[in-house]
Amino acid sequence: MIPASRNGLLLIGVLFHLIYLLSIFDIYFRSPLVHGMTPHRVNLKAPAKRLVLFVADGLRADKIYGPHNNQTSGNKEELAPFLLNKLRAEGSWGVSHTRMPTESRPGHVAAIAGFYEDVSAVTKGWKMNPVEFDSVFNESRHTWSFGSPDILLMFAHGASDKSRVDTYMYPQEYEDFSGNGDRLDTWVFKRADKFFESASISGSELHRAMHSDQIVFFFHLLGIDTNGHGFKPYSEEYLNNIRLVDRGIERLVSQFETYYGNDAQTAYVFTADHGMNDRGAHGDGHPDNTRTPLIAWGAGVSKPAEAPPGQVAPGHDAFSSSWGLDRFQRKDVNQADIAPLMAALVGLNFPLNSVGTLPLGYIDAGDEFNANAALVNALQVLEQYRVKHDQKKKTEMFFQPYAPMHEPDNTPEHALARTRRLIDSRRYKDAEAECLQLIARCLEGLRYFQRYDWLLLRSIVSMGYLGWIAYSLLFIFRSYVLPAPSGPRQQLHAASSYRSKSARAIGILGLLVFALFAAMFYRQKSPAMYYAYVAFPVYFWTETLQQAPLMQQISANYLRMSVRWRPLAFVLGYVAVLEALVYAYFDRRVYTAAFMLLAVFWPLTVSAKFRRKHMGLLSLWTLFCMLTSVFTLLPVERNDHLGLVIVGGLLIAASGSYAWHRSRAFVLPPPGVSAKRAHNAIALDRLIILVEVLLVAAATVLGPATSKATQERGYLPRHYQLGCWAILVVSTLLPLLHGSKLNNGARDQHYLYRLVTIYVAFAAPFVLLTVSYESIFYFAYSVVLLLWLAIERALYQERAEDRLFAPTEQTRLSRLSSVRAGDGVLGLGRTLELSDMRTGIMFLFFVNVAFFGTGNVASLASFSLDSVYRLITVFDPFMMTALLLFKIFIPFFLVSAVFGVLNRSLELPPFSLFLFVLSTTDVMTVNFFFLVRDDGSWLDIGMSISHFCISGLFVLFAIVLFVLSHALVGRVLIPGTAVNAKPPQKQR
Repeated sequence: MIPASRNGLLLIGVLFHLIYLLSIFDIYFRSPLVHGMTPHRVNLKAPAKRLVLFVADGLRADKIYGPHNNQTSGNKEELAPFLLNKLRAEGSWGVSHTRMPTESRPGHVAAIAGFYEDVSAVTKGWKMNPVEFDSVFNESRHTWSFGSPDILLMFAHGASDKSRVDTYMYPQEYEDFSGNGDRLDTWVFKRADKFFESASISGSELHRAMHSDQIVFFFHLLGIDTNGHGFKPYSEEYLNNIRLVDRGIERLVSQFETYYGNDAQTAYVFTADHGMNDRGAHGDGHPDNTRTPLIAWGAGVSKPAEAPPGQVAPGHDAFSSSWGLDRFQRKDVNQADIAPLMAALVGLNFPLNSVGTLPLGYIDAGDEFNANAALVNALQVLEQYRVKHDQKKKTEMFFQPYAPMHEPDNTPEHALARTRRLIDSRRYKDAEAECLQLIARCLEGLRYFQRYDWLLLRSIVSMGYLGWIAYSLLFIFRSYVLPAPSGPRQQLHAASSYRSKSARAIGILGLLVFALFAAMFYRQKSPAMYYAYVAFPVYFWTETLQQAPLMQQISANYLRMSVRWRPLAFVLGYVAVLEALVYAYFDRRVYTAAFMLLAVFWPLTVSAKFRRKHMGLLSLWTLFCMLTSVFTLLPVERNDHLGLVIVGGLLIAASGSYAWHRSRAFVLPPPGVSAKRAHNAIALDRLIILVEVLLVAAATVLGPATSKATQERGYLPRHYQLGCWAILVVSTLLPLLHGSKLNNGARDQHYLYRLVTIYVAFAAPFVLLTVSYESIFYFAYSVVLLLWLAIERALYQERAEDRLFAPTEQTRLSRLSSVRAGDGVLGLGRTLELSDMRTGIMFLFFVNVAFFGTGNVASLASFSLDSVYRLITVFDPFMMTALLLFKIFIPFFLVSAVFGVLNRSLELPPFSLFLFVLSTTDVMTVNFFFLVRDDGSWLDIGMSISHFCISGLFVLFAIVLFVLSHALVGRVLIPGTAVNAKPPQKQR
């Protein structure tokens, strides 16, 4: 049955949303990896005995290919003359297009293993292998790797024979963003020197291994990425690091050629795992992050395809028009295509999980070799399709094969036979074309089986969310809206009083439906989560149908209303606002429009009497709404602007000083104490505000000073770092230890005093973690929240004074009922009214603005990491993310505290408005569920995942906000309404 307690509903809601959060990974992002394939390789002599792979972490294509304007000499220069000379004289080149997430681990997996990030593994780890996969290193006879432990260990641990992959790594603490990152690449090049010295000892095991075939050398160069994060990709540090890498690779190539006696049996590949945007960040699908260089030369690699003078070679577009390379053919590839290219050059088995298409334009080993390599590529992808096909056929009750693979005369067997006949007749180009068509069909077939269960699962999940909305709304109506049903006392507000006479039959039908689904899932060996997915909608809808009398009561109350169109208009308007908030996830300007509407039209909807009485309050509301509306028009990709940081800090400090000056009006003495003790208590409370203001001022000065000192010295000065940590810790603890529920000895405080201390205290760490206009947003947003609270309180007081609850003015969904303790009601206070829908939607609006005000909710990459460098510079993704999240959550602390006070001011039962918001926001979640994408731009894919997860987790987030509001606000005194003529009430 629908639970009789709020906690019971919350428990069900938390379990439901946590489990359904995983649904998109079972539907859209099930692991594409399969196992049990037969490996394939080209059965012809490989063009190269060894492969050398260079990966310049974080290198954008335009930075290495395009000329650089030297500000010192005033001339244009090439940052990588050696590599560009190889491009022009010896090899092939192009742009390698990566996919999101544009991070180091997935980028290396795509290039070396041939498949893109397995998004089903996003919760399983970042550095190590979340899933088992094959790679070029694993298929090699031996691999020697040099560089960062973050990348090298991933492939070493994933090797089937771990002795096959040797690693030479610098310590983790070397990855410090405060200094120049080129020391990381210098370490790699120096370590390579020592390696060659050891390999030169004739008769040693290393010497014998290095003279084998099918060997790979991997050099991971992290300095460019480190300098991009620390100094930005347009900085001299970043550009000089490119020069260093070019010189280091030139020296390494010379060492290889000398060591092997210039035997022309070494193939070289230079590329990058991802690029970097101008803010020094990556991760999303911005072109600066997805376009990376690819240069290959040496044994088996095609020589440059040069156009006649005055002509442009194929492959060029506006992106490469300014590089001065338009005479040389640009051969673009997808990043996963690099893995089969390397395997073909050295004669390895193609990585078993690779979905890359061999870029034949890069290979110069004869037409026969190219045709056979294309055939092997097709066989390797076909193996994955066959395994996936057989797995589905074995388990599905009503199996439907992928039709294009079963067309008469065009099955894979027919295509392979035609290819072999074409190769035998030396029609190599036709054989290559046949293989490319077969690869494309196999990849589409893999995608078909990946989506095989979509229709069923999406239908089940949709019914689950809709069922939760109906289920929770019925609870709210029964507990907070409708009057107690007539009848014996034991039936008052009891769930059983609204149960249908057919409840037993409906329950049996629900069990039967679940049993049928469970039997089907068992037959198909479906994952255990499938049973949970179907259990929730069956439970929700069974309980909803069993509450038919409750729905009849709601309908009857509606029909008794004198103005029926108004609640219907409220509901339609509420849904329209929810849909607008969905659109706002894609276009932040929606929030600007909403703020403008609130600034202009909300004051016009109140009574003339209210406008006259509160003209100043409404004027401030209009002013600050317009100011706050500006921030969602500003770009989320912003560069450092320490001047704006200082302006924001000064505004916050000034407003805090004003609050301190006026604090005598809202700082209350302890009750029943002497005048002296009362005076001391008031002085202490005012001192707390003053200390918080001074901490804000200190953060305003120390934050920019730390950034400047770090940039000038090349490292984070210790005393600056300690000062920043001290401000962050002290200012965060002040509101928790003074007045919150964490301090059992704290006395009751005026609600305005409590909100002011929370606002000023959290301002200090926010300013400290700010790099641009965020601190100004914090000031404006906080003032808007306090004004919203003041207006809502004034409106409620006016309604009470004017007796707006009279029957003739009633527009609620039900009449008010008297509330008595012990009647089974969930809390003291009035019942929910139609006008409370506005308060709920405004709370939801402000929660969204807290996130969208300074960043894009789709990715943490839109929030600059530069601010955390004032506290930590050694690469630590977990600590850095924790600090960034703390900054992002600070506005939520404010909105939760304000909403907690507002809920008490409106004399509502605890959690009633929270529950109303929780019950209705899944309208947004259903939207985002159907907007989740697993194709197209990886920026779009990542955004769709983020949107769904954030919306789906709102129930947990709202509970956390509710707990925060009670913990932060603590025990406060809130003045009662004038109509009741009460003294200030103590709200706990």
